[in-house]
Amino acid sequence: MAYENVLNDPSAFDFGIEQLGKSQYSNPSRNAVFVEDIERIIFSSQLKNLKHQLEICAELPSFEKAGARRKIFHNPESTQAAIITCGGLCPGLNNVIKGLVNILEQDYGVKNILGIRYGYKGLTQASTHPPIQLNSLIVDQIHKQGGTILGSSRGSQDPEEMVDMLQARGINLLFCIGGDGTLKGAQAIAEAAIGRKANISIVGVPKTIDNDLGFVEKTFGFETSVQTASEIITSAQHEAEGAENGIGIVKLMGRDSGFITATASLANSVVDFCLIPETPFHIGGPNGICTAIQRRIEQKNHAVIVVAEGAGQELFASNESKIDASGNILKEDIGELLKEELTAHFKQNNMTINIKYLDPSYHIRSVAANASDAVFCQLLAEYAVHAGMSGKTNLVIGYWNNFFTHVPINLATKERRMVDLDSALWRGVMSATHQEK
Repeated sequence: MAYENVLNDPSAFDFGIEQLGKSQYSNPSRNAVFVEDIERIIFSSQLKNLKHQLEICAELPSFEKAGARRKIFHNPESTQAAIITCGGLCPGLNNVIKGLVNILEQDYGVKNILGIRYGYKGLTQASTHPPIQLNSLIVDQIHKQGGTILGSSRGSQDPEEMVDMLQARGINLLFCIGGDGTLKGAQAIAEAAIGRKANISIVGVPKTIDNDLGFVEKTFGFETSVQTASEIITSAQHEAEGAENGIGIVKLMGRDSGFITATASLANSVVDFCLIPETPFHIGGPNGICTAIQRRIEQKNHAVIVVAEGAGQELFASNESKIDASGNILKEDIGELLKEELTAHFKQNNMTINIKYLDPSYHIRSVAANASDAVFCQLLAEYAVHAGMSGKTNLVIGYWNNFFTHVPINLATKERRMVDLDSALWRGVMSATHQEK
């Protein structure tokens, strides 16, 4: 992960935030606690790392602290804001939309707020869905429902065409709610706008259900997903326990990172095997997963397996990668492979088994946010509005060492965050499952 590289060569990472110009308007917010640009959040919280960095660089790597600025760049009276949601669904999308609208309208007095329909396609001539006008009354109850009232889509669009559309509609503040692909699109829009000296602030709000954005410790929707996944794991355990030699397989999200799978497994201690992309495993042989599951069934008469969608991809014969509209590699169905291999293994060993395979991905994505995520969404929205109104651009709102931060999009998308196999999280999973390494 790039974090180790930061510790050894901080100069290779740019933590600077782009500013459109000098801020000259007074911030109209009555409730804001103002922050200065010189306030920074240090990257490393460990003393040994700080000492090491002081030896190799003149200035410690740090994030710009998020928050309201006393002077802002955009005039609230003439500001026209837009909100867009892209990529897959995630708990909390409507909470963020509501938060953005309320802060813009009630704290800054922005009256013109548009909701762009169906992702970045809504900023192109190909779209047949005009933007919708948003205000606090329209969004008042949307936090109670899953999904997004704006709709979403995958796929990249021409950034120059999108800037044309933003300028044609007089939009000078765009909030992009999404994950890695969405943020890369936001970066392209920001760079195109800067290239033509268009004063448009582009601010990202980190939505990735896999919680795998770099330099961002927490993304919204993750806690709700873990909670919902944990409930489904309980159902799989009941199914497995209620059958002779029952096996419950639950496949969860996680193309490249196993945060949901690991955290949900640790949250629900009925899991016997947790399989994630960060650590390979074998199917057959004395050290394979089938033999390990057989031993567990002989001990307790049932087993529960939780597997991330990106785990075990090296086990598939095909080397041809398929990609979705956002450029993400589509993974082979590891749950089905496990089901087939386990069936064959136990048949060969003359043992009766009952397998139940649960793939709740779309259910987990589409539920409403829980209380913890709802609070986090509101705070992300608040800090996003503060950043946008102050004229900052090409950034995403981060969370680091219990502070909200400004993270350059290039930094957040530089490398995916992955489960550290030496971390407390993974050590906890191994302790709870007692699975063999």
